[in-house]
Amino acid sequence: MAELSGAQKAAVLLIALGPEKSAKIIRHLGQAEIEQLTLEMSNIRKVSEKHRELVLDEFYNMCIANDYIAKGGIEYAREVLERALGEQRAFEIISKLSASLKMRPFDLVRRSDPKQLLSFIHGEHPQTIALIMTHLPAEKAAILLGSLEPEMQADVAKRVALMGRTSPEVLKEIEKVLEHKISNLAPTDYSSTGGIQSVVDMLNRTDPGTLKNVMDVLDVEDPDLAEQIKRQMFVFTDIVLLDDRAVQLILREVENKELALALKGADQVVMDKIFKNMSARASQMLKEDMEFMGPVKLREVEEAQQRIVKVIRRLEEAGAIVISRGGSDEIIY
Repeated sequence: MAELSGAQKAAVLLIALGPEKSAKIIRHLGQAEIEQLTLEMSNIRKVSEKHRELVLDEFYNMCIANDYIAKGGIEYAREVLERALGEQRAFEIISKLSASLKMRPFDLVRRSDPKQLLSFIHGEHPQTIALIMTHLPAEKAAILLGSLEPEMQADVAKRVALMGRTSPEVLKEIEKVLEHKISNLAPTDYSSTGGIQSVVDMLNRTDPGTLKNVMDVLDVEDPDLAEQIKRQMFVFTDIVLLDDRAVQLILREVENKELALALKGADQVVMDKIFKNMSARASQMLKEDMEFMGPVKLREVEEAQQRIVKVIRRLEEAGAIVISRGGSDEIIY
């Protein structure tokens, strides 16, 4: 496989997996990675059976090795792979994985259950908690943020948003406290952490109560920061900012019952936007569903709205719709 670069191997893998599975993988990549892979795939006219099999075999072995590392560490993975594949092949695989692992601090924390992690960080300074959260997937960070005391939530969210770069010495010190089994996994240079997008990713995935609490406090304590966060967030009422084509795509993904619940108590502008993009018959049925539903709890309405926002984010990540943020993006069809 020496004749193929890493990007070329990734392109071959995506081609071999087929469009449906490849699309799911691409959603998790950055813009630069997507552009590079798209270029590589467009340059590949035909994948030979030999290259296809070699790439799939290497990918499989890397996944197996990564699983061994997660279960028992690098040495355990090396021992198992040497028995299965031989010393040289095991060395090659472990070397590649070790290089990537050394760029990822808090690896054990990242794999920990958020509720369990909450007990680890109990009593820690808000700045320490914020630093840990910047190294977690947004979903786990959102759960952790929602589990904090209400008076601490906004403070931690603010620290995440304003966090810049953290020295490896600080990362190592925190790792020693939280991850007794991990050493020397901190990066050799300064690690970029936090920022507006980091806190937006968390708040977009947290529950409505936590979101409101954080934003209410930030509106008072730091209005400029609150405004920056709001500009990058998408909430249910922002559906009025989407073009009609995007709204129509969203409506295809949402059941009438869910939509009726989400619209209970919504602004007339929001309802007009929805009804405008439905047929007369469909809009009439939706209005009847809303009337027939009767009084509902505010929490249930907010949860329904949050589920629809998740659908919108999924469609955006898949490239099906475009959300223009800040008013400066030009959309071309």
